Amino acid sequence: MPEITILKRPRTEAVVTQRKFFKKTARGKVIKVLRERYLRDDVSCGIEGCRECETSNLSLPASGDKQHSAYPNGHFILPDTNVFLSQMDLVESTLFNPPIILLQTVLEEVRHRSLPLYNRLKALTKMDEKKIWVFYNEYRSETAIVREEGETPNDRNDRGIRKATAWYNSHLQLTRPPIRGQPSQLPTVVLMTEDAANRRKAEKSSIGATSVRQYVEGMKDASQLLDLLAAEGTNDIEPTKAVAGRQALYPEYLPTAVLAAGVKAGELHQGHFNANQYNYLEGSVSVPAYKKPVLLIGRENMNRVVDGDIVVVEVFPESEWKAPADEVVDQDSTLKNDDAEESADEADAEGNEVLVKESKLLSSEKRSSERQPTGRVVGIIKRNWRAYVCHIDSTSLTSSNATSLSQQTVFATPVSRLLPRIRIRTRQAPSLIGQKILVTIDRWDVTSRYPEGHFVRALGKVESKEAEQESLLLEFDVPYRPFGKAILDCLPKEGEQWVVPPKSATSPEWRDREDLREMIICSIDPPGCQDIDDALHARPLPNGNIEAGVHIADVSHFVHSDTPMDSEAASRGTTVYLVDKRIDMLPSLLGTNLCSLRPFVERLAFSAIWEMTPDAEIVNVRFTKSVIASKAAFTYEEAQIRKDDPHRQDELTTSIRLLNTLAQKLKAKRMAAGALNLASPEVKIHLDSAESSDPIDVEQKEMRETNSLVEEFMLLANISVARKIEETFPQTAVLRRHLPPPKTNFEKLQDILMKRKGMKLDVSSSGALAASLDQCVDPQEPAFNTLVRIMATRCMLSAEYFCSGSVGKDTFGHYGLASPIYTHFTSPIRRYADVLAHRQLSAAIGYTPLHPSLHSKPHVERVLDVVNRRHRMAQMAGRASVEFYVGLALKGRGEREKQVSGSAGTVTEEAFVIRTFRNGVGVFVSKLGIEGLVMFKRDMQFDAENYTITVGETTIAVFDKVTVRIEVEKDKNTQRGRVKMSLVHPIDSSGM
Repeated sequence: MPEITILKRPRTEAVVTQRKFFKKTARGKVIKVLRERYLRDDVSCGIEGCRECETSNLSLPASGDKQHSAYPNGHFILPDTNVFLSQMDLVESTLFNPPIILLQTVLEEVRHRSLPLYNRLKALTKMDEKKIWVFYNEYRSETAIVREEGETPNDRNDRGIRKATAWYNSHLQLTRPPIRGQPSQLPTVVLMTEDAANRRKAEKSSIGATSVRQYVEGMKDASQLLDLLAAEGTNDIEPTKAVAGRQALYPEYLPTAVLAAGVKAGELHQGHFNANQYNYLEGSVSVPAYKKPVLLIGRENMNRVVDGDIVVVEVFPESEWKAPADEVVDQDSTLKNDDAEESADEADAEGNEVLVKESKLLSSEKRSSERQPTGRVVGIIKRNWRAYVCHIDSTSLTSSNATSLSQQTVFATPVSRLLPRIRIRTRQAPSLIGQKILVTIDRWDVTSRYPEGHFVRALGKVESKEAEQESLLLEFDVPYRPFGKAILDCLPKEGEQWVVPPKSATSPEWRDREDLREMIICSIDPPGCQDIDDALHARPLPNGNIEAGVHIADVSHFVHSDTPMDSEAASRGTTVYLVDKRIDMLPSLLGTNLCSLRPFVERLAFSAIWEMTPDAEIVNVRFTKSVIASKAAFTYEEAQIRKDDPHRQDELTTSIRLLNTLAQKLKAKRMAAGALNLASPEVKIHLDSAESSDPIDVEQKEMRETNSLVEEFMLLANISVARKIEETFPQTAVLRRHLPPPKTNFEKLQDILMKRKGMKLDVSSSGALAASLDQCVDPQEPAFNTLVRIMATRCMLSAEYFCSGSVGKDTFGHYGLASPIYTHFTSPIRRYADVLAHRQLSAAIGYTPLHPSLHSKPHVERVLDVVNRRHRMAQMAGRASVEFYVGLALKGRGEREKQVSGSAGTVTEEAFVIRTFRNGVGVFVSKLGIEGLVMFKRDMQFDAENYTITVGETTIAVFDKVTVRIEVEKDKNTQRGRVKMSLVHPIDSSGM
């Protein structure tokens, strides 16, 4: 038996080994927290070959890095916290590879300051190509420190970082004694900090220190790496002429304490800033105190905000309220002559052409009489800054330097028209023309008309499908990295050979599962669907009723709570569907194989089975884990053909007909209850082949009875599951709701319908809205009703996931479906919310205990916040992908017509006018599912009250049918492709 020695710590050590701090509780009580810290002398330095420390295969190289010109004997860098907070793009670059010592102090401070940056830093420590050693300096006796009296937490951390750097250098000397007759070639540990005072203190203590810029300038790839430096980390260099020595253009923000007090008192208002896509000099902020959003007019009142920022606004007195402008103001054309490296004072209106032009635009803008709250931004609560996909504006390059590699200041124009141009410094400007690039905003000074940022990396040539696809994923923040080893290790060891084991009492897979393998079950999905989530069945019962079942892939059998795969799925939130690519939420082994309910293969499922009367009244419902073997996988079209074929009388066809009969009755009941039949512009892209993914044409999606069949049973399953999990877990059930839209959202559409068509839209309830939408019919124009439904859909609020204990029960309802309760259960392969609902339902039927995290309301709220955001982004990414491919298809169609006729190929399509401006009209091309602007250069007669614009003798109004010419043109400066539209009928606008 080994001898056990008990060591008692001396009282004198308590100062170092105990950490004392004060904490405020949620109720405002201050408590003292005392934490014991166990110090030791065997925390490894992590340097290969160290005689004193245990090393691993993840150790840093013995001599460090010898590539840097300032450290020929080799070196390691030890960055402080601000390096990671401000220069993460540099640290993540594949060109930046010095061995890094990451202190525990720094890691904890980054986590405290920014969770997203902490997650990026943690990911870096796990990358094979990066040489990073995490050193737990707070637990090594020689490097642990305590906060001194009067010392700030920041100063204490800086002192700890300096002490750790000094210890590393002395440790290297002790473990590598000099050899007589040979010169000492010890590597050095260099403190990297952006804090000049910290550098001075380090140098005073004979500790080697460097700034980030100074260090990067000595690297072999300095010209590329210098572009990655964030602007806010460059206080030690000369500011650009465009920023230096100028008067303020914007007011300073109020202090945080003043903002908080103002919002609490109701004098100021907080909300999200929404940029205006038609007028870059206007934006709005929705706040609870007013029915209509607060309007912000002009640069000064918008005060350096970016779309998505959480801001605080001051509302002007009612006498100063205004209406939104009726004019399209395009940023690109207004600012095209602006100089990125401008020497004139940007705030001096007399010497600045752009300010003069903007002032004229604001003073000449005519506004309708419908005023709304108007105000100005006085502070920022949270910035929405991130990496943006941009193009370099070629006109902003200085002509003398067009082929030079010297640093120049240029404009980066974001792909999104909701964002301002970003001023960046780069040495690579000439080589970046015609490329899509990634740019991050670093700061926006009160003296600068534009935010300043830095170049992150090039994505590829404009219009190359690879660059377009990656830029789209980055633009909408879609995680697309490959699944890591830890995640793949969670998959079944058998891989693709995994099968449902033979039925036996001892098999864990078969425990408490119903054997439904002989049941006539089939799936109905879009063409090419590989991740088949759901399958259905229906059969008559001896008592005259009907049994109907929905069988959903049992994803929660493979994805367990609190595993790397579960964390990754929670982070991704949803599968993202692009036109020619799918970004999966789960590894493809599960999504397209083991969980996919493919035909003729036994699969694990979670089944909801109803007994219904022939009139689709539910007698009872039961939920059970099951094993199924689907008998067929149909497309919607195949199922429709099979159902309609009178010669087919087999069991499968009879089942589809039975399901369809029930679905029609279920839908009729939903509609009678007030459900909305809304519409969205859905189109189908025809690709040349699976390999080339070149689009050859676009057409509207056809909706069949079988689409509705599947939809009705998925809705029924979701509603039934929602009731069950809310009944069992009233505080933490994962549900989905759709709040009723504010009536003010419909005011404009109601006014347009009344004035242009004499039609009334009743929005008093969802049932009243559904009934009045049915009445919006134009006998001469069948597509009119669909157009009104699309416009009504845009007046709605977005549906959202929520935790049942977080909101009042009276707000659970789903407005669009007219259901008092709803969730998502039917697509767990592609939606994480469904996986959570599966776990809760499994616990509700007593199959498995519920993981503790799903009993925690704060945890469920946090997860659903991420899932809601990912869901919104995935929808936007999908729409953007369709728009890009529609553009390619139009371009291809135009080129084919050019080859046939020999003249310039253009595409003409019928469209509806959906909006009128003083200088143009907004149109919707239903066949292609796209919107566009037809702009007029000359002043036209505009009637804002009646939504008309008169061009010569021709008057065009909202809802009028027109013919438009559609071209895809490239912006000469940015190389950005854009759809350009002009009128062909009732007038030709090409010369206007």
